[in-house]
Amino acid sequence: MTAHDPRLHAFRSDLADARLKGEVAADRFVAGRPARISVPVADIRKAPALDSGVNTQALFGDDVLVFEDREGWAWIQAERDGYVGYVADAMLGERDHAPTHIVSVPRTFLYPGPDLRFPIAGQLSMGSTVTVTGAAETRGTHYALLPSGEAVIAGHLRPIGEVAGDYVSVAETFLGTPYLWGGVSGFGIDCSGLVQLAMRMAGEDVVRDSDMQANSIGEPLQPGPDFTGLRRGDLVFWKGHVAIMTDAETMIHANGHTMLVSREGLKEAIARIGYLYGAPTGFRRP
Repeated sequence: MTAHDPRLHAFRSDLADARLKGEVAADRFVAGRPARISVPVADIRKAPALDSGVNTQALFGDDVLVFEDREGWAWIQAERDGYVGYVADAMLGERDHAPTHIVSVPRTFLYPGPDLRFPIAGQLSMGSTVTVTGAAETRGTHYALLPSGEAVIAGHLRPIGEVAGDYVSVAETFLGTPYLWGGVSGFGIDCSGLVQLAMRMAGEDVVRDSDMQANSIGEPLQPGPDFTGLRRGDLVFWKGHVAIMTDAETMIHANGHTMLVSREGLKEAIARIGYLYGAPTGFRRP
């Protein structure tokens, strides 16, 4: 049997994805049932329990495959990045409408109708996908209408397939966003989540965790003496951490030091991080 990463392949000793038959050992193999995330942010946990750690998150509109639904928990795999884990089954819905637009600002509100004075009905993060079925204008503000009858500010959406030109500029819109372990949204995000979401908005889907990213995004890079030769968009990796260079000397990262997405000089970060986690383990150029 071939070794597989359980973060990216759905297999347990008792149950596994039917696509893995012959590759992993399991008592039973099942085909995943299509479903869609129906809440603004869904925590994907290591185990089916509220006190279990959060590995990552899925956003409203994300498509998933469900391999098991038992006692209020669904064992799922996110189709976009392949991540496997457990979500509360109440967070899942049907794939009843094809998404047409994606939220393109860090955060936006859902309104019960096309009027910004209405009490909000919810909120969505950048990267959430919605189906726009109509349009409305109230007092000069333009709204996109959803199948539920709810409305979103039209300028906060863009058509699926229309991408940003610079992923670093996307990441910079998250400055000041709270750090959240496992977070991938405008409400809270971690280092590799910031890289993944910013790159997604620029048209490139990448893997979720920093160790995966350190082995797969772009090409390895060897800076010159004193870390010269880096440029905007390059990635710097430490053990368990990643940052994005905004220019030759400065980086942006979601970090536990400030508990925010913040800017920091590369040399200052290397000195600060070094006593706990050592020197950078690698550099990559997307």
